[in-house]
Amino acid sequence: MLHRSTVAFAAIVLFSVGGAYSEVFAAEDAGAPNPVKTSVAKAVGKLRADSDMLAVLNAHASLHPKAIEKVDVATARANPTVADAVNAVLKQQGKSTKPEDLVPGVTRQDITIQGAAGSLPARVYTPEGAGPFPVVVYFHGGGWVIADKAVYDGGARGIAKEAGAVVISVDYRQAPENKFPAAWDDALASYKWALANAGSLKGDPKRVALAGESAGGNLALATAIAARDAGLQQPVHVLAVYPVTQTSLNTESYIENAWAQPLNRAMVKWFVDKLVNTPADLKDPRLQLIDAKLDGLPSVTLINARIDPLRSDGAKMEAALKKANVPVERREYAGVTHEFFGTAAVVDKARQAQAYAGQRLKQAFGT
Repeated sequence: MLHRSTVAFAAIVLFSVGGAYSEVFAAEDAGAPNPVKTSVAKAVGKLRADSDMLAVLNAHASLHPKAIEKVDVATARANPTVADAVNAVLKQQGKSTKPEDLVPGVTRQDITIQGAAGSLPARVYTPEGAGPFPVVVYFHGGGWVIADKAVYDGGARGIAKEAGAVVISVDYRQAPENKFPAAWDDALASYKWALANAGSLKGDPKRVALAGESAGGNLALATAIAARDAGLQQPVHVLAVYPVTQTSLNTESYIENAWAQPLNRAMVKWFVDKLVNTPADLKDPRLQLIDAKLDGLPSVTLINARIDPLRSDGAKMEAALKKANVPVERREYAGVTHEFFGTAAVVDKARQAQAYAGQRLKQAFGT
């Protein structure tokens, strides 16, 4: 395996020369990934990624995704996802792709809940048994612009199984149709709805946690802060999987993983450009979480992937939470990339991470 400093140096050099090639290939297909960057990402992936993670990355590449940073929002939303890649690997292995086969003992139902500006689609995952079960309000990833509860089924369903909890996965409003802070307003409204309605879903309204992946990890943390400030019942725990916690694109992991797949530096810039109203939004503590007032928050679990531009965001959040005397644990998984958490059907580190998340939630729930 390459030493981190070697990979970082290679990323810096290649990032600096990449612009020289961009115009050459732009004429081929405005939405096609840059061949030079793709080759570098594949080469680095082979050196750094576990074999099962690499199989998912290769399957995703075989579905010919467009380079999100080069296309419009509608095209980006239609792109093949990592969840599609997982299904492709399962088919190659001759295995079922049905979620109920992959995670037995968890049922699901689609409902609508009350958001900040109207009803929102949501999906409820319920473990076997009579209940009442603890509850997790979960927010999917996708840079606040793309993806939905179906794309992130693997993570939410895995949490329900491992934590023995009812999981409410919410489709909050997305940018650019609904710019910052619409998603944050919906996240808080979703949490309020869960407190008021958990009992109707076999849930225990006294034991409600927050969770999310990527952009959703940011929403989970920000919602805990908003609930504290509003004087609401505090969540018993916050699980944030590779969350966005700050707005600089020049951290160690952004440079090191500038061309990584399935998330890279240019993609994050594209997401943020669609999200914010003005550059001033980047300083808002709901986005710049590491500078928010964090005192008095419940215990937090942070999960990071090594091959991920957002890895440093997790480390910075851990330091900020510790400075505020908030109980926090962070676990970083080598050999995997952004989006690995929901790939437990085919990636071992994802199974480990979901089991760890479930353990942490159970401790907080007292189960």
